[in-house]
Amino acid sequence: MFVYTDEQEWENLENEVFSREVLFDMSSLGTPAKKMPAKEICANWKQGFEGLDAVNHLAGNYLVTLNDDAAIVFAYATATHFKKSASRGATRDFVGTYDLHLAKTEIGWRIDAFRYNLKYITGNVNLE
Repeated sequence: MFVYTDEQEWENLENEVFSREVLFDMSSLGTPAKKMPAKEICANWKQGFEGLDAVNHLAGNYLVTLNDDAAIVFAYATATHFKKSASRGATRDFVGTYDLHLAKTEIGWRIDAFRYNLKYITGNVNLE
């Protein structure tokens, strides 16, 4: 997920990572949780990254619970957004955790529920 996001490979993210529909929860950033098509999630992220020169996610401390055809994954992660032309600092960092639910399908494991839990943002928040 993070590699495809950072490389802005939206089609691969949509087709190889997410289920067709995802219970998508970014409420810690002010967006209400709702079921969304993967296509819409990827389109929103693509639009959100326009104008950035780079995005870099670092994730770790994975805790995985596997139950036959379902898995729950917890991870710590940081996301750094870089915009060279920003006059008040070129980076902003999002620090938080992810709660993911994956379902085993006939075409492989897919994320069907996604929750991001923001701890804090630092740097030039608006990349002005």
